[in-house]
Amino acid sequence: MEGQEQQNKSRVVKVDSKESWDFYVTQATNQGCPIIVHFTASWCMPSVAMNPFYEELASSYQDVLFLTVDVDDVKEVATKMEVKAMPTFVFMREGAVADKLVGANPEEIRKRIDSFVQSIRVYVA
Repeated sequence: MEGQEQQNKSRVVKVDSKESWDFYVTQATNQGCPIIVHFTASWCMPSVAMNPFYEELASSYQDVLFLTVDVDDVKEVATKMEVKAMPTFVFMREGAVADKLVGANPEEIRKRIDSFVQSIRVYVA
């Protein structure tokens, strides 16, 4: 069972401050890497329920930076991104919001990520 530890390494990066938010967004923007952010709250069951699915998505899209922001821990970022409900998924390209999806809808999220990633691949080509 030793080999399983590698699999459990999360590809989702937890943002714990305004500074770490700025760092990851700047770094991804400079590298031309798209970002998907899951705005969540520990008390919001639909948000918590989305975590394993979000992890799975992060493993499927290696060329996208997946961030998670707890709105209670990093209120400043949630306010700046105009997040008013959880879960909210924000799609960013070149440091700007390209799309936003509110609610726990796995099928819709997967569809939006697919088209978001496709549009970036076309955009880059």
